[in-house]
Amino acid sequence: MDNNTTELRFKTNINCGGCIATVKPFLDKAEEIIQWDVNTVDKNKVLTVQSKGITAQQVIDTVQKAGFKIESLNL
Repeated sequence: MDNNTTELRFKTNINCGGCIATVKPFLDKAEEIIQWDVNTVDKNKVLTVQSKGITAQQVIDTVQKAGFKIESLNL
């Protein structure tokens, strides 16, 4: 990860492959997201986003548009 990227982490209710398939076009469309991943094994269903300029609120808005619950884990 270079100096211009930020890692954002979120607690979500994205809990299966179908959920990931639903949210994928929304997250892939956000140009400032370099890479993202959801740990569906973790009880908090943690979404990790490698960002180059997107804010935590923009990620939250994007995931909510896809129909999922999300809250920031970043302090």
